[in-house]
Parts: sequence; structure tokens; C-alpha cells
Amino acid sequence: MLRKDVEGVARLQLQVNSEVGKLKAVLLHRPGKELERLTPEFLNELLFDDIPWLKRIQEEHDRFAETLKENGVTVYYLEELLEEVLEDDGIKEFFIYDLVSYMNTSLEIKKTITNFLREKSPKELVHYAIAGLLRKELSEIKPQTLVDYVYEDSPFFIPPLPNCYFMRDPAAVIGDGIVISSMKTSARKREAMLIKYVFKYSKEFKAHQNQMLYDYRADYPIEGGDILVLNKKVVAIGISERTSPHAVEEVSSFLLERGEVEKIIAVEIPKKRTFMHLDTVFTMVDVDKFLIYPSIKEKLKVYTITRGENGKIKVKAEENFVKVLENSLGLDKVTLIESGGGDEITGAREQWNDSTNTLAIAPGVVMAYNRNEITNTTLREHGIKVVEIEGSELVRGRGGPRCMSMPLLREEI
Repeated sequence: MLRKDVEGVARLQLQVNSEVGKLKAVLLHRPGKELERLTPEFLNELLFDDIPWLKRIQEEHDRFAETLKENGVTVYYLEELLEEVLEDDGIKEFFIYDLVSYMNTSLEIKKTITNFLREKSPKELVHYAIAGLLRKELSEIKPQTLVDYVYEDSPFFIPPLPNCYFMRDPAAVIGDGIVISSMKTSARKREAMLIKYVFKYSKEFKAHQNQMLYDYRADYPIEGGDILVLNKKVVAIGISERTSPHAVEEVSSFLLERGEVEKIIAVEIPKKRTFMHLDTVFTMVDVDKFLIYPSIKEKLKVYTITRGENGKIKVKAEENFVKVLENSLGLDKVTLIESGGGDEITGAREQWNDSTNTLAIAPGVVMAYNRNEITNTTLREHGIKVVEIEGSELVRGRGGPRCMSMPLLREEI
């Protein structure tokens, strides 16, 4: 809820206890200059299949944000919050140190770039942190060591973060706590560091009250796209290409130890880029309805994790995913709605365009790309209201409305 502190300034208390409670506040990043630094040579390294058109992708993202606002959602932007945080000179110094630590250069070049960044305003520093720093911007810097010569062919001192508009992955709010993701790929690791600064220091979020459930420097990868808060007592976490079972166990142990969550449903999906995260094949659209990619159903492996004895967790392999959902959520019946109308060809085609990656903005109300016509029609046939947005350019990064948004506050169901 938005509250006022002792100085009378509105502050946001983080709280997410479901996937479908009415969405009240969300974190986004408006795509920027980082996308203009994608080239065919670096597409695979930077996790893209194509190069988006920046002007159009910004127009589509702006309309996405406006649609959220029209539905009563307060929109926060990562870049604006970071600028506010970096007004503090002490925090700015630590931030520069962390930012430069990701560079593949000698210590001497890192020192030179550190001094360069110290002279920049918070807005300029955020630009370099997200859009990157080109070598040609500091052409006077010459290689000095073997490391410098080996990486000299890269056009960047600091690589861009073109995936940054997918705000779901670097962190996830569970209850009033935050999982800061340990990102799997080097192309995205720095995103979680940026998020950490926002949640640790932003005055908007009562940062001193934020409980960190996992840290981005942890050994085992986990990403927010694999975390679904089903209700106040049950969380689903995917074991995927980007999230390891080790991380799932660590997060589960912490959640169970806190006593707020009673059960974690671990869902293992095939480790393929076409699936990537659990939310690319499975999302919650109402208190008792889920959207699922039909070709994945027989490939899922499901485990329940509960609190065991002596502070340990208890893991049980399960046979029936639907029964696990019904029993865990205390429902007589849950409905799995198949994307693409259950058709194999249509389902595969629309799944590639993130038909299953819907964002619930209220119980039974979801946002989805308008291009996935069959899936959206199928949802409506099951009583789900679909708020459509344009995604012709947004989809090129392989993510839908859920991927692009990090819920900060939802109403209780």
C-alpha cells in the first residue's frame, strides 16, 4: 500500500501475495539506446533473434504503460528510480565501483573509466549503466595488458543491456520480500545489480524494510520469470534453462523458514530457449484458471517442497500437476486453458510470440499481445477478459506483458 512516512511523503510498501490480485503498482523500464547497440554480430551473445526498431518499440511500450495506468496501476520506471538513488554521492561511488567490476579490462583502464564516470550526473551514469559505454567514446584509452588486447575487438567498455525492458527476470517480490536474481547469462547479470540498488536504497520503496530473500551474487542462478506467487501460502518456481534446482532449494528453505509460505511447487520444464522460463509456458489468469502451452503438459516434472524436521526441507515427487494445484490451493477444481486453442501448430506459432506470457491485472483480467488471436479467443471463451496491446516490436526480444513487468503491489484476494 502507499503510505506516508513521518515526513509526510508517500512511500510504497511492497506486497505481492498472488499472481492475480488487482495490480496496484509495477516496475518497468522503457526501452532505450541500448537496443540501438544491437548488431547482427552480437545478437546471439545478447540473447536476441532480431533487431527491434527503437522508435516503434518505444511507442508500443508507452502504450503498454498507459494501458496499465488506465487500469489503475501506478507505474514506476527503473531508470528514474536509479537516478534518484544516485543523487547520494556515497551510493554513487559504490555504484560506479560495482558497474566497473563487470568490465573485461585491466585495473588501470578500470581506474580511468571510474574517474570518467565520477564526473557524470546521475542521469548520465544511468545511461552508461544501461546503454553501455562505447570504446570510441574514450578513444584515447589504449590497451595495456594481455586482457586489454584480447578484448580489444569488442566495441564496448561497458556492454549494453538490451534485455532490460524485461523487468520480470532480475527480481521478484514474494509477500513483502524480494528475490534479487542471480542471472544465468553474462548478458543479463548486471541487470540484477541495478535492481539491487533500487530496492536497497530507493526512498520510494521504504527500502530499509525490504527483506532480501536471495542475492544476485549467489552461486546458483534463479530468474524472476520462473517465480509465480499462486497465493499467500503457495509459490511455484520453475526449474528451467535459467533457474537451477540448487537455487530453488535455497529460496524454498528461506521462504519456509520465515513461516509465511507453506509450500513450494517446483516445476521442471525442458531446458530450451523456446521455453526459457516457466512463465513462457504457464501463467495464472484467475484464482482457479491457468493458461498453459499444450505441448508442455506431458513434459513437466513436478515436486512439492514443504518444511521438514530439524530445519530441513522435505521434497516429494508428484504425479499429477492438476491435482497438486488443486490440493495446494484448496480448490475443488482448476482449469488449464490451452494456448492456441489446443491446436499443435497454432499453439507452437503463438507460443513463439509469447501467447502464454500473460499479465493478470485483476482476477480474470489479463493483458496479452493482440497478435495471438486464437489464444486470446480461447481465453475469452473461458470467461477471461483480455486487454490487448500491440507487440510487433516488443515481441522481438522474446517476452510478453508478464516478462516486461515486475509487480510491486497487488490487492489481497
